Amino acid sequence: MASDDDKRLLRRALEEIYSNGNLELADELVHPEFVNHEPAHPDMPAGPESVKQTVRGLHDTFGELRFEVHDEITEGDKVVQRVTMSGRHIGPLMGNEPTGKAFSMRQVHIWRIADGKIAEHWGSRDDLGLLTQLGLISRREPAAATKGRRRASR
Repeated sequence: MASDDDKRLLRRALEEIYSNGNLELADELVHPEFVNHEPAHPDMPAGPESVKQTVRGLHDTFGELRFEVHDEITEGDKVVQRVTMSGRHIGPLMGNEPTGKAFSMRQVHIWRIADGKIAEHWGSRDDLGLLTQLGLISRREPAAATKGRRRASR
């Protein structure tokens, strides 16, 4: 059964590993057979090295990383978290140079805990919102909405 201990484990991982970049702690908190099921990371190794690679990538791209947990729901051996990741864009992202802009990005994480360690992860992130905040894509109105306004103003 998921418990308050599992929530503390995950909050510690978000704070100390993901935010602060303490990669050695992954060996302690992450199960040796950890699997990240996120589509954005299809070729990740299993185990703590998967988390270490993810964190290195995050810290190469974003500075001042913080994770604010808004909600946590436990069920069986799983914990679901609604989180906001915030920081500053300091490194290349999808072929784009750093913008230096601050951002705030919504995320949902599902974690499975086994043997007191983080064993699996599934996630959903607002990547479109992130890219828009960084000015790497523009948010334009659909053509149909623009046409309707033009007709109304005539």
